[in-house]
Amino acid sequence: MSGEVFFTLSNGEQIPVVINNRRGAKSVTLRPKVGAKPEIHISKPWITSTSFVLKFLESKRKWVEKIFESAPQKEKIKPGSTIEIFGRTVRLVHDENMRRNCYMDEYKTTLCIGGGADMFERRVRDFIKEELLTEIRAIIKTTPHEYWPKHITLRDTSSRWGSCSSTGNVSFSWRLAFAPYEVMRYVVMHELSHRKHMDHSPDFWANVSELYGFGVERAKRWLSKNGQSLHRYF
Repeated sequence: MSGEVFFTLSNGEQIPVVINNRRGAKSVTLRPKVGAKPEIHISKPWITSTSFVLKFLESKRKWVEKIFESAPQKEKIKPGSTIEIFGRTVRLVHDENMRRNCYMDEYKTTLCIGGGADMFERRVRDFIKEELLTEIRAIIKTTPHEYWPKHITLRDTSSRWGSCSSTGNVSFSWRLAFAPYEVMRYVVMHELSHRKHMDHSPDFWANVSELYGFGVERAKRWLSKNGQSLHRYF
């Protein structure tokens, strides 16, 4: 395929379309991304033509439009803003003389970001990612050792909150930091359960419930209903 391809929404916005040939793929897969850089990712078998893929995309227009229409409006992050981190309301302040970013109180309700003002958003984002990794590692340590992954990666995905490979590596969307703590914990237990069951069989779900404990269905419902709201920042 030569040149860029765009999908034009009804409001006139043009969304870049990224088409990839996927070895072993048997069907066409659409993945709209509604993050900071909206895109539509399409995976297809080698033999499938680009023209067929674009016709298939057009046939899914209502579904694609609905996803982008329901995407939350981005909230600008600046000194004085408040954001939700693990279910806590956190106020952001800036002090360019600070050498490190840190919470200013024991309840973690005020986060002070140091350095230049031009790096404020990036430093907030990096701090949140580091805190999420710390929380994830702490949760993992509460499970039996056989569930522990070989490696943990944070990604910025639009529709998948986590994944587990057959080699024992797990990845999570860093936007889980904006979910209530118990919802983030649910996703961790979900992916760790794939260390034993690489499917979504009844045995898998029983494993998730065993690791998570009481309230697993409530956390699952929250994520299904409110997941898009986790993209409102950055």
